[in-house]
Amino acid sequence: MTEQKNQHILLTSRPKGMPSMENFTFEDIEIPEPQNGQVLLKTLYLSVDPYMRGRMNDTKSYVPPFELNQPVSGGIVAEVVQSRSGELEEGDLVIGNLPWALYTTAGEQEVRKLDPELAPVTTNLGILGMPGLTAYFGLLDIGNPQEGETVVVSGAAGAVGSTVGQIAKIKGARVVGIAGSEEKVNYLKNELGFDAVVNYREAGNIRQALKEACPDGVDVYFDNVGGEISDAVISLLNKYARIPLCGQISLYNLEKQDVGPRIQGQLLINSALIKGFIVSNYASQFGEGAKQLGQWLQEGKLKYEENVVEGFENTIDAFLGLFKGENLGKQLVKVAEPSQS
Repeated sequence: MTEQKNQHILLTSRPKGMPSMENFTFEDIEIPEPQNGQVLLKTLYLSVDPYMRGRMNDTKSYVPPFELNQPVSGGIVAEVVQSRSGELEEGDLVIGNLPWALYTTAGEQEVRKLDPELAPVTTNLGILGMPGLTAYFGLLDIGNPQEGETVVVSGAAGAVGSTVGQIAKIKGARVVGIAGSEEKVNYLKNELGFDAVVNYREAGNIRQALKEACPDGVDVYFDNVGGEISDAVISLLNKYARIPLCGQISLYNLEKQDVGPRIQGQLLINSALIKGFIVSNYASQFGEGAKQLGQWLQEGKLKYEENVVEGFENTIDAFLGLFKGENLGKQLVKVAEPSQS
């Protein structure tokens, strides 16, 4: 391994507002030696996700903040290049929550072996992984869409939102997406079969545009973005509407608390339910969810897009692109080719 170099990405300061390159440092390090029960991993793909922005703040949340001057971590598909484990062999492909590094060591229990014959390995970071499971459990458990109901999805062209819309269609609902470009609007309507899509950047009066797209009101709102878009959707709720509260990406980079309409009155009048959730709440059911998503994928009922940025050096650019709406589908960074491809 001596001819190889290693590098990791540290969070060196906490962002105020939108993160920038100045908050991160690329540091050259030695390639570690695996201990007994460990493997040395070469990163092939890493996932960048909106929730990571919250972990860059030193505030209480559902997951501890990233530590300063320590590597950022997230979902990674990697190849075993050296093994001191009885469970894993060289050449095995695995997934785990691992540091942003070219090479890292992990215990055999910290990663899960992947079968590249079942589906492309990157799907384990997207539609068959955390984003797909987030869509599956949030929509079906909290949203509970019924045939003929109207389901609205914000952030509809992202990895979670696009899966939500497709599952809602499988369940017989009428699906309205909210996205921020004509490319995304066309993709959602023409490729994924959404019934209507509102381009919030072009709509002008977003509430009026949504009212036209949802003539029968809104029964389920899968909220990925918060802010003024969610205020507009919530004003159109039907009786007994359900709101799975998944993300608030429009608020993550604000430096002071956002103030908007008070929504409690709308919830009260309509006997509506709003429930925040984290995908890990459903950890005991992940196997069931992944099996169903995989079946729908094989049957052609689910499609997915990946926005792949090449090169470890472009990881921060890929992450920042999430907040500028640059990604269609799952945002990934391709770091390396497998040795035994």
